Amino acid sequence: MSSRKSYFSTIELVLIPMFAALMAIGANVTSFLVIGGVPITLQTLFATLAGALLGSRRGALAMMIYVLIGLAGFPVFAQFRGGLGSLVSPTFGFLLSFIILAFVVGKIIERSSKKSVSTFMVACFVGLTINYVLGTNYMYFAYQFIADLDAITYGMAWSWMVAPLVKDIIFTIFAAVLASRIYHTVNKNANPLQRKLAS
Repeated sequence: MSSRKSYFSTIELVLIPMFAALMAIGANVTSFLVIGGVPITLQTLFATLAGALLGSRRGALAMMIYVLIGLAGFPVFAQFRGGLGSLVSPTFGFLLSFIILAFVVGKIIERSSKKSVSTFMVACFVGLTINYVLGTNYMYFAYQFIADLDAITYGMAWSWMVAPLVKDIIFTIFAAVLASRIYHTVNKNANPLQRKLAS
């Protein structure tokens, strides 16, 4: 019982905050690139890896911690932004989607009996779809009803996502392959007790 508790404490105290920190880094490592008000970041990559490697619950928790830290005022969002004002930002929908993305990616992998590369690929691309659908629709809503910018059409909002999409498709494939290899390497090297604790 103590081993199980110690194992999960290590996961929660190290890996969850680590992925929250990676999100902050990924948000701003390319913060100078902005297309149509949409910053080109590496957040989708790290959110996908969080779900694939930490699982649904821990992955979503890591993303939730990241979002809460930003809302608390720390400049961890894209372009070093933070604070409650982010709630009305056109890009806040993408931040919310990272929580759902990580949960769904992790859940698909957890429920799959065959942890193949294709399983990871499907899970990661489902996550990417969630990210774009929620994020882009929220962005359009924010421009139309919060910023009251009627000139921003629904088609225009989606057109801004073309450039980030190319990057995110490449990184999603990378995330799926990397997560699959890490998963199988960890499980291959783990002893029976460790595999039981990780289940």
